[in-house]
Amino acid sequence: MFRGAFVADNLGDLRVFYFLNKVLLLVVYGIALGSYLTVLPLPPDVIYWVRIIAVVLLAAHLLEVAFCFRKVALHKGPLLDSVLLTMLFGFLHWKPMADAARNAR
Repeated sequence: MFRGAFVADNLGDLRVFYFLNKVLLLVVYGIALGSYLTVLPLPPDVIYWVRIIAVVLLAAHLLEVAFCFRKVALHKGPLLDSVLLTMLFGFLHWKPMADAARNAR
């Protein structure tokens, strides 16, 4: 009984972890995209590094789509949606689905 309560708390912590990291990624992408559309009140060095980080993240997530395609395809919706979500969020998108599929067995 105690173990089940611990697992439930751990799953809640993971959901919070995934959510907060998805928000952080959206902030990075938003700043990078916004910096091309308007002048942001940030130093040029910060904007430069945010753009670099955004490009590196997107490139890493593109590789992740290729190498983890079987897990990306576990998404219950259209495959294109899952690919695009993996491009944005990487393992934060497909890892919960892969864990649920593994636990269902």
